[in-house]
Amino acid sequence: MEKIYTALGLMSGTSMDGVDASIIRSDGLGQFYNFLDEYCEFDSNLHKRLVDLRNLVLTKADLIEFYEELKILEQEITIFHSEIVNKISVKYKMITGKDIDLVGFHGQTIFHDPKNKITKQLGDGKLLSQLTKKTVIYDFRQNDLKNGGQGAPLTPVFHNLLANFIYNEFKSEFSNILNIGGISNITKTVKDSDYLKKNIEAFDIGPGNCLIDDWIRKNSNKRFDEGGLIGKSGKVNQLILNQAIDNFEIISYDQSLDIKDFDISFAKGLSLEDGCATITNFTAYLIVEGIKFSNKKNKDISSRYLTCGGGRKNHFLIETINRYLSNLENITLNPIDLYNHDGDYIESQAFAYLAIRSYLGLPITFPTTSGCKEPSTGGVIIENF
Repeated sequence: MEKIYTALGLMSGTSMDGVDASIIRSDGLGQFYNFLDEYCEFDSNLHKRLVDLRNLVLTKADLIEFYEELKILEQEITIFHSEIVNKISVKYKMITGKDIDLVGFHGQTIFHDPKNKITKQLGDGKLLSQLTKKTVIYDFRQNDLKNGGQGAPLTPVFHNLLANFIYNEFKSEFSNILNIGGISNITKTVKDSDYLKKNIEAFDIGPGNCLIDDWIRKNSNKRFDEGGLIGKSGKVNQLILNQAIDNFEIISYDQSLDIKDFDISFAKGLSLEDGCATITNFTAYLIVEGIKFSNKKNKDISSRYLTCGGGRKNHFLIETINRYLSNLENITLNPIDLYNHDGDYIESQAFAYLAIRSYLGLPITFPTTSGCKEPSTGGVIIENF
């Protein structure tokens, strides 16, 4: 029997609003149990500084120019994560009498440029290990980039595990995964019995929350469009939407995407509500184009998608996606929450799982998920205590 590890996964997404933390128990293969999920919000000052610095770092040269600012913020981010780890570790030990084995530390993405093999996540694994007295796995993307991959998406191997769990537990139709985070991505899953014949496939398909969040932050005192209420209250400017669609085309789904691949300038001059409605429709259109590509690529695999990530809670976005899908047969979206999995914490659970696989020397990315030349192992393992 394979050893079961307890891992704490930490994920801070493109919204930069806080850290999702999850404890799982797994062998890094087919065994998985979710023990705990918690969210820890950044204060408004830290959130603003992160967003402002990300907006300044647009090129490799900017990483050098803003080196000192990045180092200061990285230390703050790491200390913030260490406080979470220490608090949750105490809670876990009080409940179970046991210690956490591993910490999967994604860090905060500031810059991602797979074409030039550069990616920067703020997070000092050595410092986190020192402050928490834990084995930390971090810097998950570099090895994939070195092996010719895009450095993303990283979570498909975990998405596939979840799809099989849900299929076996609920005897439901087999499902793919649609993650609507800052960027949207799809994992085309395979049943356990198909592993020797088929590969897990995954690809980024367009923006998720990033454009909507950016519009809301720049035009109001809010951080995001909660529930999609602002977008729903607006009127879509069809002319501007059509021009935005005509002017932007994803030619290939082989490339990893970054939020800086998109901008909201096409909505300039619109009211808060109308701009949000128009940008939400633009986002939904690109997501649906990605779903169409996914279905054309493998028609023999399920056309059922389980949604996770913050975008699934934007009801106006989901309604708009479903409207664009209405003339297509046999494509359905369901929130993963219907199957006893909280869609807010899939990515943090994933990084706990990836930490275990990295620790065991198992691959976390594959040619059909990230474009790497061969299956690649993941993060850097640090024991600095």
